[in-house]
Amino acid sequence: MDTGDQQITARMDGLIEELNSMNTSYAQGTPEVSDQTYDALYETLLQLEREHPDLVRADSPTLRVGSDLSADLPEVPHTIPVLSLDKAYAESAITSWMERIEKRVEQQLSFVIEEKIDGVSIVLYYEDGLLVRAVTRGNGYVGNDVTSNVRTIREVPLRLKRAVTVAVRGEIFLTREDFRQLNSTMEIEYANPRNLTAGTIRRIRSSEVARLPLRIFVYEGFFSDGQMQPETHAGLLDDLRLLGFIINPRYHICSSSDALTGYLEDAARERGSLPYEIDGLVIKVNEFPVRESLGYTGHHPRWAIAYKFEAPMAESVVTAIDVQIGRTGRATPVARIEPVLIGGSTVSNVTLHNQDYVELLELCIGDTVSVSKRGDVIPAVERVIEKNEQGNRLWHMPERCPSCGGPLIRQGAHHFCTDHDCPDQVYGRLTFFVGKGQMDIDGLGSETIRTLISRKLARDPADLYHIDYEQLISEPGFGPKKVQQISKSIRESLDRPYEVVLRSLGIPEVGKKASQLLIKSGIRSIDQLIELAQHGEVEQLTGIRGFGEKTAQTIIREFSDPAVLEQIEELKAVGLSFCEQQSEQPALPQVFTDQVWCVTGSFEHYQPRSIAEKLIEARGGRVVSSVTGKTTHLLAGSSAGSKLAKAQKLGVRIVAEQEFTTMLEDVPQ
Repeated sequence: MDTGDQQITARMDGLIEELNSMNTSYAQGTPEVSDQTYDALYETLLQLEREHPDLVRADSPTLRVGSDLSADLPEVPHTIPVLSLDKAYAESAITSWMERIEKRVEQQLSFVIEEKIDGVSIVLYYEDGLLVRAVTRGNGYVGNDVTSNVRTIREVPLRLKRAVTVAVRGEIFLTREDFRQLNSTMEIEYANPRNLTAGTIRRIRSSEVARLPLRIFVYEGFFSDGQMQPETHAGLLDDLRLLGFIINPRYHICSSSDALTGYLEDAARERGSLPYEIDGLVIKVNEFPVRESLGYTGHHPRWAIAYKFEAPMAESVVTAIDVQIGRTGRATPVARIEPVLIGGSTVSNVTLHNQDYVELLELCIGDTVSVSKRGDVIPAVERVIEKNEQGNRLWHMPERCPSCGGPLIRQGAHHFCTDHDCPDQVYGRLTFFVGKGQMDIDGLGSETIRTLISRKLARDPADLYHIDYEQLISEPGFGPKKVQQISKSIRESLDRPYEVVLRSLGIPEVGKKASQLLIKSGIRSIDQLIELAQHGEVEQLTGIRGFGEKTAQTIIREFSDPAVLEQIEELKAVGLSFCEQQSEQPALPQVFTDQVWCVTGSFEHYQPRSIAEKLIEARGGRVVSSVTGKTTHLLAGSSAGSKLAKAQKLGVRIVAEQEFTTMLEDVPQ
């Protein structure tokens, strides 16, 4: 290296040390300089690295901006034990565990209590002080290499203050406030900070990860032989802090099980005021020699236990993962779990949404999972509690459709079967078309539809209007009364208004609300809609309140699809309405304008309750399916359930049926 390179290297080394020191102070909440000073030094280093790329150091803070290059997430083995913890849900179980250990070791002990951060577990591997690898927990033996993404987190040291070789366990998370702000910008909101963190850390472009303010606390370190061997866990935390890591300062040391009294209760009470989410506490034996004597079971250390604040919603084991094909061809993985009781009903099937969600959970067949009912209705796998002992690895979407055997093609976040004649797609299209909320054709239940498909009598909705149902009387389940009912319902469905027909087509993004918005905007016929699509009128569609770019593009794509256009022509031919009829009724006073109503429960005079919803909308109100902070009124009938409780909690005005009727009668007709 010549003298010039030596001088440049020395200058770059000085800048890196200075910037890394500033990063450490910033991460610890005690910034040394202004952002302008930091940015000026950063730009100087960046310019030197551009001019001398061969001199760029692996711990340069410029690496934290990430890259726009796509990168896969290869599986790599862990070199340390990455085990689950035994769990307890009551203070008595924790004190019993502590007392058993105290009796077993027959010496004075202490215990460390740490907050169990509700984030994403990570293992950071350092060699001679330099970060070489960051790996997700995976199945405890093998995880995904996410080094490029983790390097973007400012709180993760790229080079330690001592040249030690160590593996460090930590938890990556988002603060409540950062999550709230980020989630408000999402097209589809995340359920909690942990899911957003997990989805972010697995992105294929590290530049996207760098845009999110991810944080980290570390809590375990495994040093190479002869390097920094502390005697206690508290000493380990101090050593990790001195090396440049961020540890959670809110840990507590108690000398015996007696000292635990009241502490767990206080921690549970304070959790809501913390800037981050925790789902429990971890209690560990403080003395490392005692830990070594206690050892491990097959899947957890005997010297640590997790205390969960709340009893689990439900825990079960994933016995299989199947793939369901919907009416649009979308392939959805579904977890088959050991039946478990949640909220008064037995759950054995749980949706997993798509491959990305499976990867976010790092889910394998045989894993023990936590299952909830989101919105008290839809079962969902929230997280993996314990990895399987069979060595099963991350589940992947199959290459072929389980229904027709055709290829599954990935489009965006989902996989699709593109065969229009796929049996599951045919079944999905027909059952959706005839269902309640769509054409509502009585008598055409799921088994009847399967019979029609197996007899090759129906492939598309228009076929339902050409079948001679009398010929089915000899078939099992098709008596004269049922055939009469089907024929009557088919005739009655010909009178359904355009809005109902439009949403019954099963076009993605065009449900009940979108159909109403299209008509209110002046697009009152299917021909107008097709013309807009064929001219690619994105701006006209996005100009409709409630329509975004995604909805507009979907409408344009679908109403330009020859298969969709052919289906519409066939339904026109059987006599369905594809033009909104102008009402001769005078417009009602818009007394519910700017009001957001939710309707729940059973009513005496509004059966079905969609009658009440239409009365609200006719007077300018907006009807939503769930109670949120934006809901202004809840029309509550009998058996209102969880929506009523949530409305009361949020201070939403509760309207009973009699009051609602009075409100309507008070409106001048």
